[in-house]
Amino acid sequence: MSCQNTPSSQRHCIGRREDIIRAKRVVKLVDGRDILVLYHEGEFYALDVRCYHAGGLLQTGDIEEFGGRLCIVCPWHKFKITLSEGEGLYQPVDPTVNPPHVMPWRSKGVKQRVHPVSESDGYIYVTLNPSTKQIESDYYQTERFRATVAKTQPQKEK
Repeated sequence: MSCQNTPSSQRHCIGRREDIIRAKRVVKLVDGRDILVLYHEGEFYALDVRCYHAGGLLQTGDIEEFGGRLCIVCPWHKFKITLSEGEGLYQPVDPTVNPPHVMPWRSKGVKQRVHPVSESDGYIYVTLNPSTKQIESDYYQTERFRATVAKTQPQKEK
């Protein structure tokens, strides 16, 4: 069997299961979206590759647990994003007490687009999240953002 995209179900083949497990993280362009597919502790996850906060590339972010929830930590500004739901997490501090009291982790709501992952015949597939509700990470998947990035890249000599 080979890696095949199935237009009827909108599943997009990312690659062989063993290859993704070995690599741990793979970035693929799927229908115009840059998707990070990662393997961690026996599970596959897929999310937009750029952090919702400022566009940091998440493929180099650490995976850590906060408040019992598995998160990727943006390497630019240390924003915590749950792998399963795409929620931004924060830990409030009460500055009115001395020393400041650190409170339990809380959700900012869904900020990062996550995508369903499936496996078939030894291959990993991603189905793009069908929600039409705009969330923060969507900006970094637009042509406007890509054009901005292209302007900042050094031009290749001919």
